Amino acid sequence: MDMRALALDLLLEAERGTEYESRILKDMLEKYDYLDGRDKAFFKRLSDGVTERRLQLDYVLEQFSSVPVRKMKPLIRCILRMGAYQILFMDGVPDSAACNEAVKLAKKRRFGQLSGFVNGVLRSLCAGKDSIRWPDREREPFRFLSVRYSMPEWIVRKWSEEYGESRTEAMLAALLEKRPLTIRLAERLDGKARVSLLEQLKQGGFAPKPHPLFPENGQPSVYTLSSAEGVAGLPGFSEGAFAVQDAASMLPVECSGLRRLAESSEENPAESGERRLFVLDVCAAPGGKACQAAELLGDAGVVLARDLTEGKTAYIRENAERLRLSNLHAQVWDASVPDESLSEKADLVIADLPCSGLGVMGRKADIRYRVSPESLAEVAGLQKKILGTVWNYVKPGGVLIYSTCTVSREENEDTAEWFRQNFPFEPLPPAMSLPAVCREGEKEGCVRLLPGENGTDGFFIACFRRKE
Repeated sequence: MDMRALALDLLLEAERGTEYESRILKDMLEKYDYLDGRDKAFFKRLSDGVTERRLQLDYVLEQFSSVPVRKMKPLIRCILRMGAYQILFMDGVPDSAACNEAVKLAKKRRFGQLSGFVNGVLRSLCAGKDSIRWPDREREPFRFLSVRYSMPEWIVRKWSEEYGESRTEAMLAALLEKRPLTIRLAERLDGKARVSLLEQLKQGGFAPKPHPLFPENGQPSVYTLSSAEGVAGLPGFSEGAFAVQDAASMLPVECSGLRRLAESSEENPAESGERRLFVLDVCAAPGGKACQAAELLGDAGVVLARDLTEGKTAYIRENAERLRLSNLHAQVWDASVPDESLSEKADLVIADLPCSGLGVMGRKADIRYRVSPESLAEVAGLQKKILGTVWNYVKPGGVLIYSTCTVSREENEDTAEWFRQNFPFEPLPPAMSLPAVCREGEKEGCVRLLPGENGTDGFFIACFRRKE
């Protein structure tokens, strides 16, 4: 099978905008699971690379094409982007091969009349790639960073205003770096089982290393792996010995104080009586935080994980079953719709709400091309609508954790402050020790992680306790 043709199919589908490139890639890798590992790696790198470098590739192609990129036919535009990416970023592919294969693709897809155009543009790029004219950093600093890191200029400008140019460039660079896989070892594993699992991973060439945000030999046990390929085939995965979860997304549960509450309940059963702790995750899919909470609780409580569709809740159940969690239940429910039956019932409400996703662009590169300043305001409005509904599920003295995987203030600090001012809650200091950079300049009870600073995705957490 032709990996370039497969990548072209993916890019054309992604360009239609109905599904994220990362989701299309996952589905295609599952469909063509029989492919050789090297072919899969080539296909993934080409598809991901063209997506994350698209803005930069278009800037370069404009210098060698007589036709503006936006006016090209979608198939030709994608073929040229693929060719340009191979020429500029894939040293293992000879320039001649990148050009020849692009021409073949155009002919195979019945665009033979434009094969000469494709050949001419890419041959010109090969000859002139060392003399590409880049924006002047001094005169156009935002434009320079936008092209260099393939990020829309409005995002670069916004981040520069909020975090400064130096910090912004570090974030942009981090989003283009290869991401290690992060795993959280199951709470039920004893010391011997953990040592055995880590040794198996080491022998398999995955080089597990303790994550810097979490103490080695502590709880939770969090490790990064050198490769993210073939997760389902990793030692211990099917047995539920670990969960795949970014370190940042583990923090809401750890910051909530649930670990301490569960331990206290187990140590003093007489005080808790027959009542079991109750945790509600209102937007739970794919279930990482809900599963983490259920593991912490064990026999001390139950978790109700809700999301909008049956497909999402089925994914939560699948993860819970693999991790052997009998105290987690998944249910279809729209978080913006009130449920009076849960009024003041929850010890903890996890509100990891819909957001722009700007903090996870390292994993979902095409987010950068889908968001706009207007969409940030829209999603912030949705967050407020959901928070205005789910706050009442928290019992007096209970905890609400608000979190997002973005780094924009209107979705994070501004929404958290709106919540504090309008509902009977007070800021709650995070229940775990964190590096100072995570809370630098932030309001009480808030945690902010920026890409590249803590080995995590960009993330935001606000901790609140309901007043008695």
